[in-house]
Amino acid sequence: MLLLLCAFYFVASSPIQDTVKLAEVEVYAPALDRFAQGQKVISWTKKDLENYQGRSLADILQEQSPVFVRQYGAGMIASPAFRGTSAGHTAVFWNGLPINSPSLGQSDLSILPISAVDQVSLQFGNAGALFGNEAIGGSIHLETNSEFGKGLKAGISQQIGSFGLFNSNLIGGFSSKNFSSSTKVYREFSNNNFPYQDLGQIGTPAVKEDHAQFEQIGLVQDLAWNLNESNQLKAAFWWNKTNREVQPVMGSNTQDEQEDQSIRAVLDYFHFGKKSIWNLKTGVVQDKMLFSESLNQTNQYFVSGDWDRTFSEKWNTKTGVRFTLAKGELSTYTEDDSRVELYQSTKFTSSENLAFSINLRQLIYSGTFAPFTPNLGMDWSFWKKGSQFLQLKTSIGKGFKVPTLNDRFWNPGGNPELKPEESMNGELGLNWSGTGKITWNQSLTYYRMSVDNWIIWLPKGSVWTPENIKKVSNQGIEYQGSLAGGIGTWNWELMTSYTYSKAVTTEGTDENDQSLGKQLPYTPQHQANAKVRLEKSGFSSSLGTYFVGERSVTADNPRMMPSFQLFNFSLGYDQLSRGKLHFPLSFQINNVFNSDYQVLYLRAMPGRSFQFNLSILV
Repeated sequence: MLLLLCAFYFVASSPIQDTVKLAEVEVYAPALDRFAQGQKVISWTKKDLENYQGRSLADILQEQSPVFVRQYGAGMIASPAFRGTSAGHTAVFWNGLPINSPSLGQSDLSILPISAVDQVSLQFGNAGALFGNEAIGGSIHLETNSEFGKGLKAGISQQIGSFGLFNSNLIGGFSSKNFSSSTKVYREFSNNNFPYQDLGQIGTPAVKEDHAQFEQIGLVQDLAWNLNESNQLKAAFWWNKTNREVQPVMGSNTQDEQEDQSIRAVLDYFHFGKKSIWNLKTGVVQDKMLFSESLNQTNQYFVSGDWDRTFSEKWNTKTGVRFTLAKGELSTYTEDDSRVELYQSTKFTSSENLAFSINLRQLIYSGTFAPFTPNLGMDWSFWKKGSQFLQLKTSIGKGFKVPTLNDRFWNPGGNPELKPEESMNGELGLNWSGTGKITWNQSLTYYRMSVDNWIIWLPKGSVWTPENIKKVSNQGIEYQGSLAGGIGTWNWELMTSYTYSKAVTTEGTDENDQSLGKQLPYTPQHQANAKVRLEKSGFSSSLGTYFVGERSVTADNPRMMPSFQLFNFSLGYDQLSRGKLHFPLSFQINNVFNSDYQVLYLRAMPGRSFQFNLSILV
């Protein structure tokens, strides 16, 4: 902390340059926005993420989205479940770079801190044609943004809270007309020594968690250069290291420890033509995990290029290719995996109110052709009256998930003959938006999905091995709504969501499989959240809640986890300043009513906790 304060003093005492006016430049929107017609997308900007500083990606997804997050404890592994699918059916990207582990096929959301990113976007439903492997249930997109002409900026934020929470964040940057640099440094720490009722012991005594300490440090560096009017170079680097005492299940006294270390780097070159954009991208993702002296590490190398062309006001296309080389050095095997992806996206804007997109992708991995994946989508604003309008969104498409390195090569048990999991997905959504004294946006989406060749690990004698056995059917309804307005000098906002998800096994290991017709394990049928926020003259206050319905522990559903509902409260003031220094303050209470709950069976979760946040910005 002393080092951070010294660094802040140096930056704050340096002369501040006047903001440099930047000539109008063309802003390139990623494929998530340009070719995702018919698909549901929600985003949080940098301002939206401010209330989650010192917290992880898992927290904001659980509290403000329809995504269910499977949490193994405070600061422990957290994995997303979009629309009843598994964590391995969610693609995760950082600045356009796929960062899922090639050995596990997923990402741990608990070690993806909000402090490291500027924007988070969620895309729901099958997007294999648009984003490739794993995007069966949905995809998560993390972005760091470059700014030009902003001069010097710097800041420190500190979070102190219950159970030994002590988080520090330092930001600094400088930008001129043609150069931009931004640095983020963070350290997050918590003892996680919270009390709970130990259901694994006779009499369920009250105990205190003594083996769940969490520490994380990281550095994010962004650089961008406008080489001239037509060429831009961008680079980003992210180093993250986490040390955790693995929280044991109730009734156990295991003393496992886990260290995770990741290095991610990406370099982009853009050439802006009159009606086209060329993008060349290269990147590397290195992951190391040391679990109780067992070292597993993977390296991924990426090279891609695409051409985004506007032919007319009605026609836009994007054509590209990506090459990936994955190297796995795990405790039981060492293997390489190479992939080539060819993709084509086309958008046709028939009129101001009607747009179509078609996305096509072909993956070749280890010399094998994955299923061809097309997707067709439509946005139709079919009714408008004054400032109100109704929009119909619909899409249909295929998706796939290639077996992971562990699925194919784990020794003993890996199955190199596994087929990719294949999916068919369709959705129909209705959006109602309007502005006036009250601004609103309401959406209702129905989706239906089936996944074939679902991979499941089964025992064969004394060895477990994966096979393409199951077929799963998912369908459900998602509601997302927001209202905002003013009462006198007060501004208010209400955000709500509700999800009904029915995800059942339709084909099992055999005709006697007890999971047939049953809801998938740890997949709640009902999930909802809501948040109301009030603002006036720099003061802000919010009350949020989220509800998670019953979940089964096993595939045959004999044991159910009870539903739970948690409430969070926050209070803040952001108008405190002295000279050029600003001092935003906030205070929050998580789990206001000290509810006793578990997300997963026998995985203790903390009760009521407090957190105080102080930032110093210049």
